[in-house]
Amino acid sequence: MTAPLHQFDELPPAYEPLTPESMREHIDGVAAFLGGAANVVMQLSLKPVAYGVMESDVDSGKVTLHPLKRLRTTLTYLSVALLGNDEDRAAYREAVNRSHRTVHSKPGSPVKYNAFDPKLQLWVAACLYWGVDDLYHRMRGPMNPQLAEAFYQYCARLGTTLQMRPEMWPATRDDFYAYWDENLATKTIDGPTRKYFNDLTDLKMLAWPLQITLGGLHRFIVTALLPQHLRDEMSMTWTARDERIFTGFVRVISAVWTRMPTVLRMFPYNFYLADMRLRRRFGRPLV
Repeated sequence: MTAPLHQFDELPPAYEPLTPESMREHIDGVAAFLGGAANVVMQLSLKPVAYGVMESDVDSGKVTLHPLKRLRTTLTYLSVALLGNDEDRAAYREAVNRSHRTVHSKPGSPVKYNAFDPKLQLWVAACLYWGVDDLYHRMRGPMNPQLAEAFYQYCARLGTTLQMRPEMWPATRDDFYAYWDENLATKTIDGPTRKYFNDLTDLKMLAWPLQITLGGLHRFIVTALLPQHLRDEMSMTWTARDERIFTGFVRVISAVWTRMPTVLRMFPYNFYLADMRLRRRFGRPLV
């Protein structure tokens, strides 16, 4: 992970705030495929988020029932948040809000939750940023400190595209990692949530030939990209040898992916943003 700013003695000239256009220079689409399931585990380590997903009555959005559709809607949200304009973000916020209206705790639920709770959305956005930052570092190495701060400030859009208020985003990147470390340490994973995560990690929602051929690799990648605290909560083992193997695996991918033409390097973000705009133009459901 990129080091906090205070570890650098000299800083280069400040970067201008990033825009959707300049953000394209720093996006590697393969990171979305690598980090997706691990990030779900991070997000759902907050119990209200976990039970909001597991108890949701919006069957069309459940990864266990419609994995490809769920992949599309999740990647579309990331694409819109990171690369969309204000019109894109407003349209997708409205579409997500319609899906979220019934996602709130019912009588008998073990925890209270509401999909519109901005505090829950702050945690989800924090997980998304942590994952993006971690994979950037793994694929490209440390980010220029001033660019890292501009990148972090821009990534508030991961929460403000929904109901998270801008002032809720920690003021600086150092403040973010203080928030992250403090909150991550409080997360626990109970039995029902652990089973949900294990099924997701082992690709139980896919046909059995895919489970058999891809499940082991998928579990390896998920384990690699979890913070150690959540590996412990999941009873997952990870050794120094595992880390060396995964580092080599990512370096091979990075050597190819980061040298691709921009239109290929950004896939699938550019694809899903274009898809969302076409859906909106022709009046098709966005979520």
